[in-house]
Amino acid sequence: MTKWTGVLPAVTTKFTADDKLDIAEMERCFKFQLDAGIHGLIVAGSLGEASTLEPEEKIEVLKVALRVAEGKVPVLLTVAQGSTRNACKLAEDGAKAGAAGFMVLPGIPYKSEPRETAAHYRTVAKAGGLPVMIYNNPVAYGVDIPPAMLAELGDEPLFTAIKESSDDIRRISEIKSLCGDRFAVLTGVDNLALESLAMGADGWVAGLVVAYPKETVAIYELAKAGRMAEAIAIYRWFRPLLDLDVSARLVQNIKLVEAVEIGSNDRCRAPRIALEGAERARITAIVEAANARRPALPKF
Repeated sequence: MTKWTGVLPAVTTKFTADDKLDIAEMERCFKFQLDAGIHGLIVAGSLGEASTLEPEEKIEVLKVALRVAEGKVPVLLTVAQGSTRNACKLAEDGAKAGAAGFMVLPGIPYKSEPRETAAHYRTVAKAGGLPVMIYNNPVAYGVDIPPAMLAELGDEPLFTAIKESSDDIRRISEIKSLCGDRFAVLTGVDNLALESLAMGADGWVAGLVVAYPKETVAIYELAKAGRMAEAIAIYRWFRPLLDLDVSARLVQNIKLVEAVEIGSNDRCRAPRIALEGAERARITAIVEAANARRPALPKF
């Protein structure tokens, strides 16, 4: 059974000044992740501005990531469509394009009942025919997949992982206690990542990794090696940046961090607009303060 573990960046989608996909910049940024030792890529998610992308654009971004990855790490396509019908079509197209699997969201913005949620996931999984990471984020999307529901979904072999973003650190233990090793459990909240790894999470679907991949990978590897004091030291340094992921403006925040740290651009697709004025200055100051005391990374 396929189980994704490690650090899987939820990468941003890059746009040109005339609002087209910036293929060259995505290739550069994705390679930056690979060179730092990440364990997979997830494209066209919430941080990737999925709600503003056309289905064909999502497939194009997927193909960019697949070219850069060259089979070295799995590339997952996020399936976040408003209807189960459209989600199935995207999964089918993603499978044809070469995705290793899918990270699937409920049919947002509709807040489905449990039986509807389960039916959505089962139908999309069968349409794509590839392994699925179930994305649970009741805080953002108003649909919860509690451990008991996850256990019920365990009879579908295509469900292999869960991205747990409920903001409740107790969920990690509850899932492990109820489901054992049936699912890989990945944290999806940047500023709960080390806490989640300490409680047995298998991986980290990360956001700020797009600007700081070496630090993110170091925290994961050190935690898994039991070198918690070293992991904590880096994590505490990283926290002001990681907090930027937990915001309604996470896309604008993280794209600005990318612009400052790795020389990318922070163009967004409307209705999002890049940060301006005092808020832009605030985020930039956080990055500059972090860089001024950036820790040396230990070998692992």
